[in-house]
Amino acid sequence: MNSSASSAGLVLSSAAAWPCAPRVEIQGLTLAYGRQQVLQGLQWRLDPGQVIGLLGRNGAGKTTLLEALLGLRDASAGSVHLFGQPATRLDDAARARIGYVPQQSDLFEELRADELLAYFRSFYPRWNAAKVQGLLERWAVPRDMPIGRMSSGQQQRLSLIRALAHEPELLVLDEPMASLDPLARRDFLRELVERVLDRGTTVVFSTHILSDLERVAFNVAFLREGRIALQAPLDELLDETRLLIGPEVLLNAQPGVEVLSRRSGHWLVRRVDEAALAPGLVAQRASLEDLFEALT
Repeated sequence: MNSSASSAGLVLSSAAAWPCAPRVEIQGLTLAYGRQQVLQGLQWRLDPGQVIGLLGRNGAGKTTLLEALLGLRDASAGSVHLFGQPATRLDDAARARIGYVPQQSDLFEELRADELLAYFRSFYPRWNAAKVQGLLERWAVPRDMPIGRMSSGQQQRLSLIRALAHEPELLVLDEPMASLDPLARRDFLRELVERVLDRGTTVVFSTHILSDLERVAFNVAFLREGRIALQAPLDELLDETRLLIGPEVLLNAQPGVEVLSRRSGHWLVRRVDEAALAPGLVAQRASLEDLFEALT
């Protein structure tokens, strides 16, 4: 992993350290709302130990994809398997291996935090009570306040604690940091690294906060037109991608590059040999924002 991505002191485990069957395998997933196609023949595989940030424009279908991944939406074609089982027909043992935080809170607002966590504890044979108590204190979640009276940030932190408490092998998070302040987001990312990823947990989360992705070295997947347009380690993408700037005639004549997007006088490319650039072309390092614009 590129150490430049660890400015926050966060470096993620490699999926290669956990060589076994995929946690998630999606084949030809197609899903529509009426006549609007949202997912179109989507292929995706998530292996143990992978952490993937799912990126896409508003309305691209990120939430739909995550819900279909968990078997919460029926597809019109294709298949989704979790731990080798059909996502819509998981047994109880497989369900106990999954943690999920939806975009919209699904907490019982009349309960208090301790009551909610005690309720969910009864469903999971592997429940880390010490971790729960530690996170409640560290993340300043009030235990004796009805959940409906908590701030949106407190509710989101409680949702994350609930999802982490049983030490899931697959953790699915839909905009998990949207209501958190920058310090809380950073602490949550550290929690993923220090307490989750060392066990080979597979994590997939959608986010629109690109700066959070750049704090750690991990994979990004770009959702465009109902498919995963590209998935790759973020540090590799940033190392390999360049903005080529210059006259169109020179850009068109430049051989051996993988073109990600074209605009007048600008190309976003991968694997360019900067030493072989034609005179008159300038190569600049691309940002995650450049990649997001080109690939979504």
